[in-house]
Amino acid sequence: MKNVIKHLRKGILMVTIFATTLSFANEVSVFTIKNEADKTSLTLTDVKKGGNLLSIKDENGIVLYKEFIQRSGSYTKGFDLTELPNGAYLFEVDKDVEISIIPFTVEADSVTFDEAGEKVIYKPVTRVVGDLLYVTKLSLDEAPLEIDIYFESDEVNGSSESVYSEKIENSKIIERVYKLEDIKDGKFEIVCHSEGRIFTKTIN
Repeated sequence: MKNVIKHLRKGILMVTIFATTLSFANEVSVFTIKNEADKTSLTLTDVKKGGNLLSIKDENGIVLYKEFIQRSGSYTKGFDLTELPNGAYLFEVDKDVEISIIPFTVEADSVTFDEAGEKVIYKPVTRVVGDLLYVTKLSLDEAPLEIDIYFESDEVNGSSESVYSEKIENSKIIERVYKLEDIKDGKFEIVCHSEGRIFTKTIN
């Protein structure tokens, strides 16, 4: 089992990943907020039909509203946020490779948006070419990324084993390449932890 995976550090592969990761910076979600007395309008640009999830969450992460956007291009939605109880909330826009977070508070029928607290979480992106697994992530605030790789053999159905684990810190651009030596003999599960989120990918 120790030979199931190898961690590669070849320069030519790292250059390929570096170029791919830099392209993430050009995919930042563009949104505008129009906050009026009785309605708040959220406008998103460059959305994809069925590929973007818009949600409202409270400070405990409980989803109060969610919608898969069923159109492409520009999207505008109006909300009466004053109906919410006093407290802290956020809009979350989940796209292909990023999650935009827009925090706001409700107090005494007044809605205030925290522009300084707005942020974008870039998702880890995984892809397989032959028996090589590429993992890339952009982290402008250098948030740590934990990568755990599990392998389930076809001969032992339903039982997976941890074959590799790594924690990457203090890096804005994260790039890794792994060689999956027994990819035809089972399946791999890639689990990434970063910024309070868990991202999983199964490779058959």
